[in-house]
Amino acid sequence: MFHQPTPYPSALSPRERVLTLADYGWDTERERSFTPSRADGLVPGRVVRAERGQCDVVTEAGSARAAVLPAPGTGDRLTPCTGDWVAVRPAGAATSATVVEVLERRTAVVRSTSSRTSQAQVLAANVDTVAVAVSLADPLKLGRIERMLALAWDSGATPVIVLTKADRSTDPASGAAEVTEAAPGVEVLVTSAATGEGLDVLTAVLSGTVVLLGPSGAGKSTLGNRLLGEDLLATGAVRDSDGKGRHTTAWRELLPLPHGGVLLDTPGLRGVGLHDADEGLDQTFAEITELARDCRFADCAHTSEPGCAVLAAIEDGQITGRRLDSYHRLQRENTHAAARTDARLRAELERPLKQISRHIRALKQSPHFKA
Repeated sequence: MFHQPTPYPSALSPRERVLTLADYGWDTERERSFTPSRADGLVPGRVVRAERGQCDVVTEAGSARAAVLPAPGTGDRLTPCTGDWVAVRPAGAATSATVVEVLERRTAVVRSTSSRTSQAQVLAANVDTVAVAVSLADPLKLGRIERMLALAWDSGATPVIVLTKADRSTDPASGAAEVTEAAPGVEVLVTSAATGEGLDVLTAVLSGTVVLLGPSGAGKSTLGNRLLGEDLLATGAVRDSDGKGRHTTAWRELLPLPHGGVLLDTPGLRGVGLHDADEGLDQTFAEITELARDCRFADCAHTSEPGCAVLAAIEDGQITGRRLDSYHRLQRENTHAAARTDARLRAELERPLKQISRHIRALKQSPHFKA
């Protein structure tokens, strides 16, 4: 049965106390909706690590290795990811535990795959806080931060930007100000895992299921170990040749935090494609979205249209041209990603190219054309 989490001393590590499903995020609403499944002999569990065809789950009876069955009525195998809540049929005398259903996701961090298909990859499920790790030891790439924020906002979770390696920056305050300008409405925290700077504030801000996102070398795993209070996550040095980090995290894994909640560490993300992230872009570029309401034309593209409130704001210095350029770039990418599954939208995008091709063919057929 479902039990509320009990208070525990902060000095007690997750390994030293008995954890319940509530410590992993199970609540009364999920328990109520799971009643019919319990009647069928199933138990709830949370995926702490997912692999092809099997996953590690934590249930009321403890941890278990469970096989993943095909979805009912199809030949396709279920695809639970780390953070998913699942319905598990417990192991029998001659059978192993099996995952038979992935429960509804409240939030999900989703990115487009690197292939030119319509597929998307769920990086983490049922996340409450997305901590975007950005290293102050490297030159800031605001466009990448905005891309990560669009991913985070679109998930339905609350994003937080964690500036790491403050001890290796000559002017962390200036870096924080620059990032804050590119992240309206997002809390920006300066931290150092080496000195402990900002970790108390970060611990207070993070809540529920927390996922760490960022490129390799941003210090995610080192930061995660400080939050966990133990060196449970593998760490590695940044290469001197190009300043890039090695992939020390090979998979996504869910680990309980000593002060409550759980942490989901992820491998470094070198490429993050947006997938149907309209809401995430609106939140990331909230000031542009707000200004656009005052444009003369409802379909204003904010390029050269008369009466464009966004272009006027750039001239007045309210926003920077870099912000608008980044907005346009991510909007185009998101539109093209959506066109992979929307035939009508794809046709609209291809129409200008076809018109240009027809015009070129007409010119070549003209008697006045000279090659």
